[in-house]
Amino acid sequence: MKKIFALIALSSIIIVACTTNAITGRKQLSLVSESTLQKEAVTQYNSFLASNKVVSASTNKDAEMVKRVGRRIADAITRYYSQKGLSNELSGYNWEFNLVDNKEVNAWCMPGGKVVVYTGILPVTQNEAALAIVMGHEITHAVAHHGQERISQALLAQGIGLTGDVFTSGNAQANNIFNAIYAPTAQIGVLLPNSRQQEYEADHYGLIFAAMAGYNPREAIPFWTRMANLSKGQQTPEILSDHPLDSKRIAKLKTYMNEALKYYQPVNSN
Repeated sequence: MKKIFALIALSSIIIVACTTNAITGRKQLSLVSESTLQKEAVTQYNSFLASNKVVSASTNKDAEMVKRVGRRIADAITRYYSQKGLSNELSGYNWEFNLVDNKEVNAWCMPGGKVVVYTGILPVTQNEAALAIVMGHEITHAVAHHGQERISQALLAQGIGLTGDVFTSGNAQANNIFNAIYAPTAQIGVLLPNSRQQEYEADHYGLIFAAMAGYNPREAIPFWTRMANLSKGQQTPEILSDHPLDSKRIAKLKTYMNEALKYYQPVNSN
């Protein structure tokens, strides 16, 4: 009987905590508020930058490019949400874009628009449009609340954080989960990979946001092909470790292309 009551209680929590994503229309588990995650992101992001080598945009063209691409994608997302009457969804976003000197082939975005690109991915992107594809994808994970969903799943699985603010209350386990999900270099605690559904959503809307920012969405195909070739016979890059099969991703991207091209208006690089 106790197990039955526990299952009923758990089911009730899941039902109450489920929200509908304003953009994708998909139901998501949400045990932690977006504002709470944004506050935690500021702390963890600043800590990460303080302990890693940030490339200065005032002296490095690649770092300046990262900031330029980021700003354009952020502006595109703002317009997209505004056109749909969903500007409140981006409440609390204070965008930051930084290039970090790290050979790892990776990039990520924390809640509130805290973005890091590693120098190791630039030889694979090769051009600004492909970088926009990467950044659009990673930023979509944040604005689509994928991390919030994964954290909620992890907290529920471990029976913590079901009430109160688990991050500001100093719950070390909750903080480890946050770091594991949002800061790929941390790899602490229980890391839940993005689901294939989340990955396809990030590909889909990331492509649209890159196109709206003035970058050719067609660059997604050669970029992901290069990523696929990079992983053959080698250790899988972190950015690919939990992603769909390369062939399936590329096939899906092709189905999104016509929609993305409707948003595409080329702009100058600078």
